[in-house]
Amino acid sequence: MSLRQLPGLIDVHVHLRDPGATHKENFSTGTAAALAGGVVAVLDMPNNTPPTVNEQRLSEKTQIASQKACCDFGFYLGATEDNAGHGAILSHGVAGLKIYMGQTYGPLKMADLAALIAHFRSWPADRPIAVHAEGLAVAGAITLARLYDKQLHICHVSRQVEIELIRKAKESWSATRLTCEVTPHHLFLTQADVARLGTLAHVKPPLGTEEDRAALWGNLDTVDVVASDHAPHTLAEKEGPEPPPGVPGLETTLPLLLTAVAEGRLSWERLVKLTSENPARIFGLKQEGRTYIEVDLDARYVLDSSSLKTKCGWTPFEGMTVRGRLVKVYLRGVMAYADGRVLVRPGFGRALF
Repeated sequence: MSLRQLPGLIDVHVHLRDPGATHKENFSTGTAAALAGGVVAVLDMPNNTPPTVNEQRLSEKTQIASQKACCDFGFYLGATEDNAGHGAILSHGVAGLKIYMGQTYGPLKMADLAALIAHFRSWPADRPIAVHAEGLAVAGAITLARLYDKQLHICHVSRQVEIELIRKAKESWSATRLTCEVTPHHLFLTQADVARLGTLAHVKPPLGTEEDRAALWGNLDTVDVVASDHAPHTLAEKEGPEPPPGVPGLETTLPLLLTAVAEGRLSWERLVKLTSENPARIFGLKQEGRTYIEVDLDARYVLDSSSLKTKCGWTPFEGMTVRGRLVKVYLRGVMAYADGRVLVRPGFGRALF
């Protein structure tokens, strides 16, 4: 066994389904899955039922998570067409503002331009605006952020044209005001995998072409964060007549990236930046001392859904051979995970904001 110590991962894009859809996941199972993936902190999205769009919903969600979470946590506030001014007041109690500029799972699509501008105008310049934006919407988000000098974070970039546009925008505007993330499923899967996975491969944004995937790897120096976009649904839902978009990913991000390191596609330094240092910088997080993970570099194994902690119990990476296994997780000096077992109780996690 060859052990290496790394900072704990910070996953800035998860959907833990609590409250509103706890048959898919909840804060207890989702944060247990996080620890099993070497993730010590998660930032949870607002498209719950009901959505997290005001102080009451934020308070209710925080109370639930404080009782259930095994790792540390924070939340985004969801943008609606009528909460711009009130939302800005809540800005320092959340990870950032989430604006859905494209159709996704949930009720929060932003369709009104005046409301969109109001959010960009009123949101504090020192707090991130995270956007679900695809295609033309990417250019629109960058334009508004530049016009109002806001900190913009573009979620789950998936296409060659998008990452190339972001690269140019960083060069001409700002590499610190503009940041972006990619997901493991867009880095490791393509449209060709749909024939094998069927509706399990249904995600938003959709899987790209091999050219899109190659462009993400080829522009990895432009990418700031790798985030799972952990979006669990039950197998029955995914295999039903109207399968919802999304795949679980908290437990597979680390082994996939460790495999990329073993294959020479990713350096250790870049791995740490993408999963820990940059997420902390962008969202203003301070990782407490004695928080780290240990991985066995020699381990070689096959991803198997039967070992997952996530409540939905499946992965699109089933059967993939990976290199590098998580051995232990220390969170604030406490051994929170070791050798396949979560060792802390629900409620151990702390609110980050």
